[in-house]
Amino acid sequence: MTEQNPNQNAQGQAEGPTLSVNGQYIKDLSFEVPHAPGIFGELARNQPEIPINIDIRANTLQDNVYEVTLHLKVDAKLAEKSAFIVELAFAGIFTVNVPQEHLQPMLLIECPRLLFPFARNIIADVTRDGGFPPLMLQPIDFVALYRQRIGQMQQGNGNGQTAQA
Repeated sequence: MTEQNPNQNAQGQAEGPTLSVNGQYIKDLSFEVPHAPGIFGELARNQPEIPINIDIRANTLQDNVYEVTLHLKVDAKLAEKSAFIVELAFAGIFTVNVPQEHLQPMLLIECPRLLFPFARNIIADVTRDGGFPPLMLQPIDFVALYRQRIGQMQQGNGNGQTAQA
């Protein structure tokens, strides 16, 4: 008896929508501590503000194959000084077979949702290796980001999906 993929019918043709992760990788990674070593003493006495900027981009590579990049920028500030700055562009190559009306939500919600745990781990490791406590990013509501982007586009100012958490 042969094992059948649940997304395929008896003839081996795909049934229904599919989303496959073909690969994922760090596209760009930057970490800096502009006020070292003095900032470490200041951090022992005060907690930094840690805003997170999120941007999601999707590019077509070929039919049904897309590169989705999750851009995260963290600029931890103590008063007016940057404690550390982390910039990560983490990307994945996805094969997406869905009806056209579902393509944008798949690329801007589901694909980043699959990438996020890996990006979160990279940021935690980099901040820890940089001499700080590991920064454990809270889960991101990609549905809310998508809705925000749609709202911006309807207002005529849709210039990418950027949000601050």
